[in-house]
Order: sequence, then C-alpha cells, then structure tokens
Amino acid sequence: MPLRWQEVAVPLFVIVSLIVLKYIPFTASLPLARAAGVVAFGYAAFLALRLMQGEEGVSVDGWNELRPSMVEYFACYGAAALAVVLMAAIIFIGGSKHVEATQMVATFIASLLLGAGALGIGLGGLFTKVRWNNTLLEHKTAFGRETKLAWSDVRSVRPNWRGITIATHDAQTVTFSQFHSGSAQLAIHATNRARRNAETSTKAFATL
Repeated sequence: MPLRWQEVAVPLFVIVSLIVLKYIPFTASLPLARAAGVVAFGYAAFLALRLMQGEEGVSVDGWNELRPSMVEYFACYGAAALAVVLMAAIIFIGGSKHVEATQMVATFIASLLLGAGALGIGLGGLFTKVRWNNTLLEHKTAFGRETKLAWSDVRSVRPNWRGITIATHDAQTVTFSQFHSGSAQLAIHATNRARRNAETSTKAFATL
C-alpha cells in the first residue's frame, strides 16, 4: 500500500511546529522536545505497521470484507492510553508547586485532543463494517446506520481527508478508511466499476 502525501506531511509538520514553538518564549518552558520525540516514535511505529497492512479483504460467505488494520488499533488504543496517562498526571501532580500553570493547560489540551482522536478513530474505523460482492457494497456505521450501493450506480471514487469516498449517480456515498486491510482491493474494484459504468453510459448516449 503506497503512502499518501498527507501521511508524510502531517507528522513532519507537527514535529517542525514543536521545534519552532520551543524557541518562542511563551511556550519555551513546555516539554516540547519530549513531545517531538513521542511523535517521531509514533510515526516510526505507524510506518512499520503500515507495511503490514493487508491489501485484500477477507472472504466470508461470498462477500469480501474490510477489517481494521494494526495501524488503526495502534492509533486508537495508543492515543487513548496516552490520554489517560496525561490526565492522570494532571490529577496526581497538578497541585505541585514545581509545575507551571502553562504546562498543566497544555497537558490538559493534549489529553483532550488524544481522547477525541481515539474516539474518532474508533467510531470511524474500528467499529464500522464494510463488505461487498459482485452486485452490492454495504456500509454499516458504529451507530447502526446502513448504506447499500449498487455497483451499477457507482459514478466516482475519490480520496479525501476521511479516507476514500465512493459516490453514485443519485448522490449516495460511502466513505471508508484507507487504513483498513483490504481498502486497496475495494478502491481498485470501485474504480474499475465506475470506469465501466461511464463507458456504458457514453456508448448508450452515442447510440441515441
């Protein structure tokens, strides 16, 4: 699975931003060097797990299914665990005289962001279900909402910040994570069906 440019640009931007903030007087007292080290370690782990991501889905009773990859498990549970550690640090050492208020506020914000990220990854990745066969694509969210698309109606396949979106002629869409095992297989299949549908429509229009 080739890396998307966002997967390289975002970690580099975060690390560079932390380094720049280290030289700003207002944030110089924060442990930004340690934060940059954590980000670098996390990105190294991300790259290692990304290489292990399967490109083909799992076949079950005539359906192909996407499954969460190790990248998503690592990101979700790792972010949740780190959020708990930071919040525990605030609770147990927050009253210390040696800890500045700026550090406590920054730690609290980081904990909230990590918790929100873990929740978003869980709802958008770990607890969704996507499967397809030769005629249908089914998508079920963590809240039980189900969407079914017929391959004959697929119009386009495009990447975005949430993953990969498959759209039909009647504006129905299904978005799935590019980090799912099998996402490459589904993206290729959807692209081929969209191209075939476009060619069929063009030929039908030409015969009118």
